[in-house]
Amino acid sequence: MKNLSPVDYATPFFILLILLEMAWARRRAPNEYEAKDTLISLTMGLGSTVVNALTAGLVTAWAFWLYSFRPIEIGWQWWAWAACFVLDDFNYYLAHRVGHRSRWFWASHVNHHSSQHYNLSTALRQTWTGFPALSFAFRIWPALIGFHPAMIATVGAVNLVYQFWIHTEAIGRMPRWFEAVMNTPSHHRVHHAINPVYLDRNYAGVFIVWDKLLGTFQPELDSETIHYGIVRQLGSFNLPWAVFHEWIGIARDVWNAPWSAKLGYMFRAPGWTHDGSRDTSDTIRARWHALHGAEPAE
Repeated sequence: MKNLSPVDYATPFFILLILLEMAWARRRAPNEYEAKDTLISLTMGLGSTVVNALTAGLVTAWAFWLYSFRPIEIGWQWWAWAACFVLDDFNYYLAHRVGHRSRWFWASHVNHHSSQHYNLSTALRQTWTGFPALSFAFRIWPALIGFHPAMIATVGAVNLVYQFWIHTEAIGRMPRWFEAVMNTPSHHRVHHAINPVYLDRNYAGVFIVWDKLLGTFQPELDSETIHYGIVRQLGSFNLPWAVFHEWIGIARDVWNAPWSAKLGYMFRAPGWTHDGSRDTSDTIRARWHALHGAEPAE
């Protein structure tokens, strides 16, 4: 019998929760869902599942290749599972942060941010190009030190399942003790916002403590109405454009750039140009702070 992953077990609950949120939105927030936007999110989620299934063999083979060089065999004790989960979540934080700070990785991750709505269907709006972007490299390297690839894959799936429920506006603030340690809908709404004060903040997967320790935390502010999407909105429900638009942009910029700037258009921050003609998230945030001074109180 086939072994099911945590995501397989969770999928029926994902569908049920989306339906419940739709019912809530119909009464409380009718603009929360838009049919075409939701269809794009669900289609991207389905496509991502297919692509991941097709590439899983190669990723697994590379993970086992790294595992063959392990200096020790960590084993399957409870503490090994806990250590692997915490390490994987930190690796997710690093991958996610790089995914916003380097255009190559952003070209894959931008798919998840391209909706101007924030609901549970947005959680399923996943990339089709994570494999060619090599994003998986951030997550499989612990095999090199002795964590079994199956353990790494399992805790990564649990991490993904956890992140589903935080993609909602139906839940406000959680208790302070919980928000101090864990990623929550409030923290993740900040991450999906395009307000200058919120740009490139709260990269956490499960534990928000990484952002607090590494200087990327931003609380949700009562004074700031959140706007979602990406700085240069898609303006289209065309599926191929939604999936590949940033890769197309990279190809176009690299083709037109002088030789000295070509790598910059691939790997520097999204929005970077050799002549300063576009804004990066850093320049947008700097302009906001110049106008408003310190960030407003929560």
